[in-house]
Amino acid sequence: MNIRQTCFSDLSRYRSELMGLAMIFVMLFHVWLPKSNPMYGLVRCGNVGVDMFLFLSGIGLWYSWTGNRSVVRFFRKRYIRIYPAWLIMACLFYIPNYINTDGGGYSPNLFHLVANIAVNWSFWRIDDLTFWFIPSIMMMYTFTPAYMEAIRRAPSWRWLPVAFMVLAVMVCYYPPVHGAVGHVEIFFSRIPIFLLGINCGELVRTGQKAERSSLWLIVLIFIMSLAMCVEFEESWRGRFPLFLECMVYIPLAVTAMLLLVRVLRHTPSWFNRAMAFVGGVSLEIYLIHAQFVLKYVREWNLGYCLTAVTMIAVSVPLAWLLHKAVGLLATRLEHTGNDKNVKKIV
Repeated sequence: MNIRQTCFSDLSRYRSELMGLAMIFVMLFHVWLPKSNPMYGLVRCGNVGVDMFLFLSGIGLWYSWTGNRSVVRFFRKRYIRIYPAWLIMACLFYIPNYINTDGGGYSPNLFHLVANIAVNWSFWRIDDLTFWFIPSIMMMYTFTPAYMEAIRRAPSWRWLPVAFMVLAVMVCYYPPVHGAVGHVEIFFSRIPIFLLGINCGELVRTGQKAERSSLWLIVLIFIMSLAMCVEFEESWRGRFPLFLECMVYIPLAVTAMLLLVRVLRHTPSWFNRAMAFVGGVSLEIYLIHAQFVLKYVREWNLGYCLTAVTMIAVSVPLAWLLHKAVGLLATRLEHTGNDKNVKKIV
């Protein structure tokens, strides 16, 4: 039997498709499904899409950093991608919430409203999970250049994800740490997979391959991780700290992606293009789908499948429009800035 070697560069080659699949998994996870449904545990494992996205983001950041180690360029590129879309959707969500609840919602006063729009302050303050991924990824970006430079100079720093695994346990069980940041456990439990993505960036960039026999190890770890996550969801939900399942999400996410790239080599081109398209607007889909689409589709009581299909069918075009609008605005602002610089020179 001829088994092609696992090539880590495929994680970059199919990065957009994997991000699209990750976003689909997250959207399916957000649609309510009764626990009595046989697919309940598997659907709930769709939360692993977040870990897939963080791992792939880490790989992409390493690529960017090895090409140009400018901290200013790094932050400019990252925040221009996230911040404009975030500001638009944050205003559309938090301002009406502030008005309709008369300060009794996520923003008890004007200061908190501005802070929520600026940095999603209510996530850090009261664990508001509405858009938790945005402040989390922006915070991770903050220390990323320092970490990448550290591992470039001293590879032993690649063990730092292990320290963050221990920190995730401390956030849950060590009283001083738990008292200070226990309410944002969801953030600390996702840092290790993000750092591991950065660690694997060089493997991907240089196109290293694993032995053919490693496929069976990948399959074994995938099955074990998936079985444990399904068991967590079906039998133990609410009786264990979040970080415990997130630690199992790490091998599940990595092995799932290594298996998915093998599948994507053989899927029809139209499917790959569709997933790449979804991956290209995944940020906008995340901002739109739950609070601006699913919230209203759910009221129609269509059942799981129709609700999921309707939500995806509406969210993707809206996300594309937001992506295009933000892109045009960014281009116009950049041209305006360039024109002013030219006039100053003249």
